[in-house]
Amino acid sequence: MGMRLSLVTRWTALVGTLLALGILIALGLDHLLPGRALLVLALSLACVVPIAVITMRAQIRPILSLFRALEGTVTSYKDGDFSFSLHWPQNDELADLVAAHNALGNVLREQRLALVQRELLLDTMVQNTPVAMLLVGDGAGGTGAIVYANLSARQMLGDGRKLEGHRLSEILSQASPALVEALARGGDGLFTAGEGEDEEVYHLARRSFSLNGRKHELLLLRQLTHELRRQEVQTWKKVIRVISHELNNSLAPLTSLAHSGAELVRRGQTERLPQILETIEERTRHLESFILGYARFAKLPSPRIEECPWPGFISRLASQVGLTVAGTLPPEPARFDPAQMEQALLNLLKNAHESGSPAADVTLQVRLAPGMLRIEVMDRGQGMNDAVLTNALVPFYSTKRSGTGLGLALAREIAEAHGGRITLGNRDGGGLMVTLILPA
Repeated sequence: MGMRLSLVTRWTALVGTLLALGILIALGLDHLLPGRALLVLALSLACVVPIAVITMRAQIRPILSLFRALEGTVTSYKDGDFSFSLHWPQNDELADLVAAHNALGNVLREQRLALVQRELLLDTMVQNTPVAMLLVGDGAGGTGAIVYANLSARQMLGDGRKLEGHRLSEILSQASPALVEALARGGDGLFTAGEGEDEEVYHLARRSFSLNGRKHELLLLRQLTHELRRQEVQTWKKVIRVISHELNNSLAPLTSLAHSGAELVRRGQTERLPQILETIEERTRHLESFILGYARFAKLPSPRIEECPWPGFISRLASQVGLTVAGTLPPEPARFDPAQMEQALLNLLKNAHESGSPAADVTLQVRLAPGMLRIEVMDRGQGMNDAVLTNALVPFYSTKRSGTGLGLALAREIAEAHGGRITLGNRDGGGLMVTLILPA
């Protein structure tokens, strides 16, 4: 490496050289014109100053060019362009500044490349996820503008067209009424869209947060139909194993007892026959009760629709399980199968009591809406996580050790037999709300 020469040293040497040159010129002129000191000094300055100015400009020009280059690269950095670097041929403090500036540019360039790669990876993942994602700005209740929508959201809500910039209310005007109702209800939950073979089950999740000082809401729509069907197949396999196990546990003792009874009759020892027959009867009744419990769900009869006044219906419910009626009951009588609807609501109310909710917070509310009747069972228990919400309506799925998994599934069957549907959603402040939606 060459010897390092600092700026201070260079400028000091330059000024000293010029001063020495001026002194030499002055001494030479004074020798030629003795006694003319002022004239000598003026002549020396007239010679030295132009040289000094020219020399200083020649030295400053590359430095000014470097400063302009620094300003240009900083502007490029502001615009996100980190491809520029600088060169300074001297070995001085400015060389240190240029080296630090180039090192900063390299770091920013590497960070920008890494950030671009992460953004591409994240965008690829988000765009190809089967979950429909909508990011909505202020006024997400229907007045907010859609800031971002992935491919699944475009296909589900916009027939593949771009949704960004549109109002959420515009998109919802073309969407399923079940989705509109689920959004209006608030919180996370399940809802069903379509009828018959076209019925689809969705899970709606929503999260609010601030972005650049403004409130935004992220809506996640996940189609669960295929997952539910897969879970149903797995559950039915489990049910078949449970039934087979229960049948074997009952039939094996019955076979043994029948053989023992026959042997005792052959030997003429009939004193133990009453005990054997009593055991056989007990096991048979247990098996009959077990099979009827499952058959009752599988063979739900068609509902017998009739008018049912609300006061009497609610009184019968309250005599069997604790509940608090929220609001006022509709004056018009309901039209449904009283026995089936009573069974469905009993299951929902018992689940609410078993959720850990205080008994006083188990509430039933009946509301009339245009063309529909809403019966809401609410509690302040633990609610449901996403996994439980996903499988809650699957027959025989239960998180309780002794649960049959038929309560919610039976309520769903009864609601659909009446031409309605059932929805589940976690409540703000904790707890769950299960809603039976029936034709009015």
